[in-house]
Amino acid sequence: MANRQEQGWSAACGRADLVANSGVVALVGDVQVALFYLPEGEQLFAVENRDPLSGANVIGRGIIGSLGGALVVAAPLYKQHFRLQDGTCLEYPEQALTVWPVRFSGEVVEVYLGGWGA
Repeated sequence: MANRQEQGWSAACGRADLVANSGVVALVGDVQVALFYLPEGEQLFAVENRDPLSGANVIGRGIIGSLGGALVVAAPLYKQHFRLQDGTCLEYPEQALTVWPVRFSGEVVEVYLGGWGA
């Protein structure tokens, strides 16, 4: 695992820790990452857990859905929608969540933070 961490990949959790069609939050380095797993198609997304509108770390508790053909998460407090693919907010274009590459490495979920909190 040390070699992957040197390359920017860090273990976030195990595959068994994920909840299908929902979010979980992992502390990766010093960054709170919201992980969303959609088992159909083995889709996995890693986005910033901090809601830019409220400042609260709640994105991982958001509800996943689809708007205009885009997979989104609805922020729990003010209900704005963020695209899981790129973090953009549909209602407030000036808001965005940071997104990171994420992958399965066997039974481990790894997030590529690069220089972020690794």
